Amino acid sequence: MDLKCLELSGLEAAETALRAVGADPRGIAIMKEKAVFRAVRVADVPLRAAILLKQAFLAQGAEAAVSRETAALSAETTDVILLGTLAQYRVILARLREQPFGLRALSEELEKILWENT
Repeated sequence: MDLKCLELSGLEAAETALRAVGADPRGIAIMKEKAVFRAVRVADVPLRAAILLKQAFLAQGAEAAVSRETAALSAETTDVILLGTLAQYRVILARLREQPFGLRALSEELEKILWENT
């Protein structure tokens, strides 16, 4: 066996890699968003929104890094680093569209940058 780490920079690279191993076209359509990881930094997120972001990302097996002060409920705002696959983001963004505290607008912005850069 020969191992090689892959860095799949976007959906096209993921599709090419999956096609190269002979994956079924329907399987490729399902798997390609699971193969692309994105980290996004969001600045100055209000505390209430940051807590909801953290919960939404953890619920999907993704991650949202917030300041220590956020966990202590002592910050007014925090920067957040969102970490997940495009497949995870797709589910999370659908849920964020239903949330208050500016998360609907954030979900729309995230959708633009995530799929424009794939």
